[in-house]
Amino acid sequence: MKVFLSSDMEGTAGVVDWAQCIGPSTEYEYYRRLLQAEVNAAIEGAMSAGATEVLVNDSHSSMQNLRPDELAGSARYLSGRHKPMYMMQGLDSTFDAAFFVSYHGSMASEASTLSHTYNPRAIGRVLLNGIEVGESGINMLVAAGHGVPVVLITGDDTTAEEARRVAPDIRAAVVKTSVTRFAADSLHPADACRLIHDEAAAAMAALADAKPPAIELPATLEVLFHNGDFAEMATWITGVERIDSRTVRLTDDDPIRLFRTFITVVLLTRAIVE
Repeated sequence: MKVFLSSDMEGTAGVVDWAQCIGPSTEYEYYRRLLQAEVNAAIEGAMSAGATEVLVNDSHSSMQNLRPDELAGSARYLSGRHKPMYMMQGLDSTFDAAFFVSYHGSMASEASTLSHTYNPRAIGRVLLNGIEVGESGINMLVAAGHGVPVVLITGDDTTAEEARRVAPDIRAAVVKTSVTRFAADSLHPADACRLIHDEAAAAMAALADAKPPAIELPATLEVLFHNGDFAEMATWITGVERIDSRTVRLTDDDPIRLFRTFITVVLLTRAIVE
């Protein structure tokens, strides 16, 4: 059985500040080790329940946060900041399951540590078919397009709740409870890894009953920006419709193509310097 694992970093137990997850710094070097341990816990849990191959897509910041030689299970490592499918690069229909490890909540969430939705300087909220989602929900478009169930998410309590809006049966390893955007009550790292291992194993054990995300097609993303400049720029992309001064709408009957359009919007917003 093949597992696709997309790893972020803000959802790691103990991480509550940008300095801890953006290098180079001694703080970052310490916390990237905690991330590595959580990724390995997910891999080991999956393999204990029958997974035979794992692809890890490093999806945080410059996307080169993990140590390839320290990945468990001889996992393949997909890294580098230029990926057409971004956090979902490498996923295809040959995979049996997808894991989202160390994910975080959406920018619009009430409290989720280091919350943002792809570009914190530009995007304030994203709705998928009218439901407020974070990066997990947006990324599930790709899983739905390939027919792959997303069976595990790890991070804080808000992240788990947001993922269940799109995949109600997803297993969640909640390794911290967010107090504010910059404070959280975290499990001890060893306990966090044990929880992730056990939830990954349970997710794989129940794989026979797992289904891809049930996203109604054609699907629509509504993106609320922080200001109108971002919305105006987004309309330069074919198929993006402006519906008010700060909001655009993207609709497509192909979920993977919809995701690609959204990622193009995100990359274009980064051209604006505040």
